[in-house]
Amino acid sequence: MKEPKFDKIKIALAISSGLLLTGSFPNVNFSWLAWFAFVPLLISLRDLSFKKSFFLGFLTGLIHYLTLIYWLIYTMRTYGHLPWYLCVVVLILFAAYLALYFAVFSAAASRLFSKPSVLLLMIPVFWVGLEYIRSFFLSGFPWELIGYSQFSALHILQISDIFGVYGVSFLVALSNATIFIAFLYLTGLNWQGVKITKNLALFSVSVFAFIFIIAWSYGALRIKSIDGLVTKSPSTRVAVVQGNIKQSEKWDKTFQLATIKKYIDLSHQAKKQKAELVVWPETAAPFYFLKDTPLSEMIIKGIADIPADFIIGSPCYERKNKRIEYYNSAYLISSAGSVYGRYDKAHLVPFGEYIPLKRWLPFLGKIVEHVGDFRPGKKGNTLQWNNHKLGFLICYEIIFSDLSRAMAKNQAALLVNITNDAWYGRTSAPYQHFSIAVFRAVENRRALVRSANTGISGFIDPVGRVVDSTDLFQDAVRTHTVPLINETSFYTRFGDLFAICCLAVMVLVILADFVRRKRK
Repeated sequence: MKEPKFDKIKIALAISSGLLLTGSFPNVNFSWLAWFAFVPLLISLRDLSFKKSFFLGFLTGLIHYLTLIYWLIYTMRTYGHLPWYLCVVVLILFAAYLALYFAVFSAAASRLFSKPSVLLLMIPVFWVGLEYIRSFFLSGFPWELIGYSQFSALHILQISDIFGVYGVSFLVALSNATIFIAFLYLTGLNWQGVKITKNLALFSVSVFAFIFIIAWSYGALRIKSIDGLVTKSPSTRVAVVQGNIKQSEKWDKTFQLATIKKYIDLSHQAKKQKAELVVWPETAAPFYFLKDTPLSEMIIKGIADIPADFIIGSPCYERKNKRIEYYNSAYLISSAGSVYGRYDKAHLVPFGEYIPLKRWLPFLGKIVEHVGDFRPGKKGNTLQWNNHKLGFLICYEIIFSDLSRAMAKNQAALLVNITNDAWYGRTSAPYQHFSIAVFRAVENRRALVRSANTGISGFIDPVGRVVDSTDLFQDAVRTHTVPLINETSFYTRFGDLFAICCLAVMVLVILADFVRRKRK
């Protein structure tokens, strides 16, 4: 059989898949696009070779990530002070790396899914397996996995307390596989030279419909049961403070006093709202809290008459073995200045908080301003507060599900996310970042409070409802009553077991194909 030409139509189909996927995420927010976004790519792969399929998948991924994380250019240009051309080059290189996952998926589809009967299972299994690899390989960057596109689909995302976000990714990928199979049958087109039978098309639609109905029904039941649990659980009043400090001023010493005064003044609003816990964002104290005595005393005196405890983000350092170690930290203190504990960020940002391979690539330290040689803290560390424990997630730690899971497993009754998204300006990044947080609440059945320097700050309940959220770049104080829950979900107990199973199946299929070809 002669392989079809690598024509413009196939390239257009691959590009359209990348754009459809991006459209399913914030800030476009057409989440329904994700349910069929892969279909044009899959159509373009019909009867193509391994290499050409790899290229088309790479093209889809490249278009998707260039349009999804375009905001990296803004961040690198504005705060890294890199020239435009270099910002574009870095974005393209990073998008190209992420696009390799699409390329591998597409190449696998052309070689390993040659029988139409395996399409329905293998498409979602391989996709989830590759997403799972992306979550940890090279430090990991599980930003906007396709499951995250459904953050507002309340009934669907409830399966996350069993399967994590990967369960939702599987369901979305299964939808794409089903629509693709049905399309091939209805149009009479072949897949790798084989026609789709009516029975296979009906079976695929039936299986997807059955699984979707089960997921939706489970969601309805869990929403009802968790809402009931919330009414029976103890609760507390929490305030999030959004200081709205410009990134260009944040580390300027001439603005330190004004920054501290602003947070103190805003915190007095929380006093009127009878908050028991007041949360300031990441590095809200732009100095070494408790080390810089005058500025630390200014904060402690300023909040002394507020009958609440405080979470304050601040950098920290300690002297160990005749050297200084730096941490990105969150302090839990009383208004009297007593320190209950400190959480140190466990998963650091490459090139932002540490330089990978700095010993061999020392010049990279000059790319981003304010790069610090931070040390990671202990994963899953929680802090005791009254009769409960609190779990802390600083900045993009929220995108790593294993961190919040470790805290919930360590009996954290409430998850607190503090961040500084001023780096992203008014791009889509703050909205994307906030959408990911919804899943951390559902996976572990914990309320999540989020305090962001310039937004988005807000409250997410244990079933994933966004109870309240702020706008970007506004001074804000929001106070809500949140439940303190200690129930352990299946996901909290067993973690990414489902994703690991998908990865295991993927590896076995690849090995079986390798052995088969070796024998031939």
